[in-house]
Amino acid sequence: MLPSAFAEGIDTRLIATTDDVASAPRLEHYRRRGTAGDLPVFKIIGAAAEAGLALDAVETVGQRANARTRSFGVAFDGCTLPGEKEKLFHVPEGRLALGLGVHGEPGIDELDLMRPEELAAILCERLLDEAPSDAGSRITAVLNGLGSTKYEELFVLWEAIIPYLENAGYSIIAPLAGEYVTSLDMAGCSLTLTWLDEELEAFWCAPVTSAALRRERVTGQESIALPALIDVPKTVMRSQTDEGRRGGLCVARAMARLSAALAEAEPMLGKIDAHAGDGDHGQSMARGSDAAAKAARTAVGAGAGPSTVLMAAADAWADRAGGTSGALWGAGLFEFSTALDDRAMPEAQHLALGLRRARDKIAALGKAKPGDKTLIDALTPLVDHFEAGIEKGHTLSRAWCEAAKASTDAAEATKELLPRLGRARLHGERSLGQPDAGAVSMAFCARVIGELL
Repeated sequence: MLPSAFAEGIDTRLIATTDDVASAPRLEHYRRRGTAGDLPVFKIIGAAAEAGLALDAVETVGQRANARTRSFGVAFDGCTLPGEKEKLFHVPEGRLALGLGVHGEPGIDELDLMRPEELAAILCERLLDEAPSDAGSRITAVLNGLGSTKYEELFVLWEAIIPYLENAGYSIIAPLAGEYVTSLDMAGCSLTLTWLDEELEAFWCAPVTSAALRRERVTGQESIALPALIDVPKTVMRSQTDEGRRGGLCVARAMARLSAALAEAEPMLGKIDAHAGDGDHGQSMARGSDAAAKAARTAVGAGAGPSTVLMAAADAWADRAGGTSGALWGAGLFEFSTALDDRAMPEAQHLALGLRRARDKIAALGKAKPGDKTLIDALTPLVDHFEAGIEKGHTLSRAWCEAAKASTDAAEATKELLPRLGRARLHGERSLGQPDAGAVSMAFCARVIGELL
């Protein structure tokens, strides 16, 4: 159907966006549908027209912008059309759909939910694999929410996308993250890349005032990204004994094992936390343990003993994890480190004293006691049963594993408790029948260390 302007004799051109790489094969790119690539393509066309280019030139610019734009999206659930009670489609719990459309079209495949870094890799790889033959190293990126994805979630994913693209050799010019091309209440997001040449970049960075996008002219050549974390070099004391350096390596191995296990457990812990919290506990534990493992590895490389290695890990955990649990774990690990000897391998008495000091510090900071439905409910039996096992003459590994079992049982028993501290107490009834995420993660970590021992 021709536009009415064309029918009235006004010179009119049509440009159909074809950015969605999931909607047709590469050799049939002309059949692809337009999705969030509409934003950069239409923005560039509008800026070209406003700059006074002739219609032929505006059309040429628009076609080039479209030819250099690629999008790929994922959905966590479908959208609901006005007046309808059911969504157009559903994504099974714990899964995500690949290649959805912005008009409610379902995806072309499904995968299990994954960490932000893994999702960022999938989105970027799909698009970079289709880079134009004449592509340069300057691109813009649009991370687009589809209607009900929280901005906080977009920014977490954004923080993984930017370094991925930069590591691939790209400079990201004036990128955007937010809701721009939505699909009613669909849960999901899409990533759009446009490969810029000098002219397209000028039009993309031109000032714009519209309902969807408002900003001044973008100047400078730096990408607009989240500030990078600054690693401040830390000096650690080298252990004076071979035993101490071996002990430091043992601690670093334990932190590495925790990091790998918590990365896998992130969705599970987040799901538990979502019942009476904000669902970020798994992410916090994964992020904190990852930083701790890296700090421990660095300390071991400098020849540090077990106390110094764990102290470095504790600082990194607290700095990177964020939230209440990050602060508590950081403080608890720091107190644990004071029970270790940099000149010797950690032994049972060191671990028992470290556990008790960690428990006492966390309880004091959080003002928690058993029965409050916190990690203390799992940490207290871990301390008590480990000490009891050592007193009975059990081996270190047996005493720890039996204590971890008691900790796991106690964490499971928090299902029957109502939270009495923190934000969770405001949603107490919702958490009844569900275990406390902090207690579950504490018991989980105890089991991981038991397997290592």
